[in-house]
Amino acid sequence: MTSGDRRIAAVATGQLGVFSRAQAHDAGLSDRQLRRRVQSGTLVQTGPNGFRYAGSPDTFSSELHALVHDVGEPVFVSGPTAAALHGFDGFRLRRPYHLLVPANRHHRTDTVEPIDRCEVDRLPVTSAVRTLVELARILDGARLTTCLDSALRDGLVSESLVHRRIAALRGSGRYGLPALLRALVGETVTRGGESWLEREYLRLIHDAGLPRPDTQVVLSRAGDQLVRVDCRFPGTTVVVELLGYRFHRSRSQMTRDAERMNALIADGFRVYQFTYEHVTLRADQVVAVTRSALRRA
Repeated sequence: MTSGDRRIAAVATGQLGVFSRAQAHDAGLSDRQLRRRVQSGTLVQTGPNGFRYAGSPDTFSSELHALVHDVGEPVFVSGPTAAALHGFDGFRLRRPYHLLVPANRHHRTDTVEPIDRCEVDRLPVTSAVRTLVELARILDGARLTTCLDSALRDGLVSESLVHRRIAALRGSGRYGLPALLRALVGETVTRGGESWLEREYLRLIHDAGLPRPDTQVVLSRAGDQLVRVDCRFPGTTVVVELLGYRFHRSRSQMTRDAERMNALIADGFRVYQFTYEHVTLRADQVVAVTRSALRRA
């Protein structure tokens, strides 16, 4: 056994007996030497650039390792296959395997940001949150909620993290984000709390040492409709409205919003509005504006 054989054997040991052509080259084995070892039966060629030691376990997991090494970096296990590796309820490792290959990979222009990557069983995998985003494109609401529940239960994600990634990815044109948000909001509602956005705003205010506002208070009337606000700071005219993650707003909704705002202003309230993106991505700004408003109140 050559020194190259020993080096690549050590590498393959941690990869279920599989390795890539590039790893073999790095270990000192040439293409000619690889061909000879395949011909002799020492190695099994699993693809154009993938190899497996004969006699090593031939399982779904080893197949996936071989496929990933055959494709070569950068590549990430994604979709249902990533869900199986993360242990999402209802998924198990099986064919076909799902891989995400970034665009312009030969120029290393990766479309998977570091926050959306992780490693599972020594494989590059989309993070639990990014996997949920991918699954939202293909699963119905019930199955997606099951995946989300299991990820929350196992501590793979948090509500805040999922909301932050939804906000960050909103402008990327990723189909499925509305479905993931619906699953997340529905999960929050079943726990009997107020909206996640409201609770997150209250947390920010508490952590900043600011007084707690009253929530869901009726303050005015617009036509024949009562005007209920998200937050009103007692003893002041300061009102905070939290604008949820609206993918679609009808003309009638926009009209009602304007009527509500006009009624509050007419009654002397100072209304501040924070969007989903403000609360999730610009928390410091939200706190600063609230603190300034209370000082002037």
